[in-house]
Amino acid sequence: MATVSCLKLPEGGFSFENCKRNSMLAQRQGVKLPKAKKTGTTIIGVVFKDGVVLGADTRATEGDIVADKNCEKLHFIADNMRCGGAGTAADTEWTCDKVAAEMKLVKLNSGGRDPRVVAAMMRLKQYLFNYQGYISAALILGGVDSTGPHLFEISPNGTTAPMPFVAMGSGCLAALSVLEAGYTPDMDEESAKKLAKDAISAGIFNDLGSGSNVDLCVIKKGTCEYLRTFASENPKGTRQGDYTYPSGTTAVKKREVMKVDLEIVSEEVMETD
Repeated sequence: MATVSCLKLPEGGFSFENCKRNSMLAQRQGVKLPKAKKTGTTIIGVVFKDGVVLGADTRATEGDIVADKNCEKLHFIADNMRCGGAGTAADTEWTCDKVAAEMKLVKLNSGGRDPRVVAAMMRLKQYLFNYQGYISAALILGGVDSTGPHLFEISPNGTTAPMPFVAMGSGCLAALSVLEAGYTPDMDEESAKKLAKDAISAGIFNDLGSGSNVDLCVIKKGTCEYLRTFASENPKGTRQGDYTYPSGTTAVKKREVMKVDLEIVSEEVMETD
């Protein structure tokens, strides 16, 4: 009789079998292992009594270089929704623009009614899930619809979660400490704006990838107020001394003026069959 071998079921817990394989590939074959990508951004969201406040810093980095000191990280989705993006600027903008176009079609097909926030969330998560994290877009979606205010955290791999407050990006740990300490249910608008501003400021001062100004967006039923440069937390300092020198400080030992003749040669374009 033929014997049937039983398959060994995997044991529970974490598996570190690939660690030895990765070490062997790096040592023997010279394979360079990929490094974890870092998002140089601080974005947050807070739900208050009448709506949602989204906040972001305005620094865009290119490696170790500050590429833009005043970029916009709160993207338009619909009249009643905005989305904060952390990660690669091109990925976040393209993803938000794509879903914004889809929300426009939803509004046109529903008689002009504002789309639900969960509808935009489902399209964002399905699009990101298809690429399994290769689209570097960590998003915070906030808005107000007929069912009330909503705030969603959307990871690059498509994982989503509804949250009362959330922070993402490289400065999220500092921002979350402020949010956890200061958040209370049913906050008023001014308290939510101050909490959002303090959270972004914590990310700016504790993360090299975040900096410059604080942008806020207050979304309530029927209104959406974009507060561009709500606060300037890290202004450029003033010079303590005068480093200019008057004319003539450096002696000129010799001066010579040369006349250069330029000859312009015209080239005729020949057409050949």
